[in-house]
Amino acid sequence: MADSVTSDDQKFCLKEVLATFRLCLSENKEVYLEHYVAGWRELVKFLNTLGSVFGFISKDAVSKVQILVNLLKSENASQYKTIQSMVKYELDNQLVDLNKAGSHPTSGCRTLLRLHRALKWLELFLDSLRTSTEDSKTSVLCADAYNASLAKFHPWVVRKAAGMAFILLPGRQAFFEIMNVGTPEQVVAMLGEAIPLINEVYQITEALYAQHNILDLP
Repeated sequence: MADSVTSDDQKFCLKEVLATFRLCLSENKEVYLEHYVAGWRELVKFLNTLGSVFGFISKDAVSKVQILVNLLKSENASQYKTIQSMVKYELDNQLVDLNKAGSHPTSGCRTLLRLHRALKWLELFLDSLRTSTEDSKTSVLCADAYNASLAKFHPWVVRKAAGMAFILLPGRQAFFEIMNVGTPEQVVAMLGEAIPLINEVYQITEALYAQHNILDLP
């Protein structure tokens, strides 16, 4: 598959997010890393569609996705088939940076944790868009979602910059057009399908990390 990317490849479509997160879970509820990464590629397109407003999160997400892609292509790729197998492999082989002096800042576990935290913010924001009304302020919706999720992991200066960025967000209708689904009713319906899938992947990952006490990796 060629690395060259056309403008169509960069066009966000909510349907693609729905499709990738549908593929994320195995029959026994393990999370396929390949499809998780694919889902994030689509979410990055969503962030990029909004221009520089979300640049501070988008750039970080892109770098984290690339680290995971490299692991999926590495000689140990078989250990990274699912998030569950990745966690077991890296913990068993002391590849996780459990303290700030750790020598594995690009471990899969730490890398995915950063995406995991951002996923909760996007889930909350998309859900608030789904339940919002025409006169809802997207800046408030996004700020509320951010403050309930990602904000606690960011230093004050980043939180301040984020708050200022949210003020520049377009209105609800613009967001619905970005989804490339159709009418507002169709967007709301598809968000209603996609958000539970995103939430299930999030909850399974959250429980796995909690089980192994790695929710607070530095």
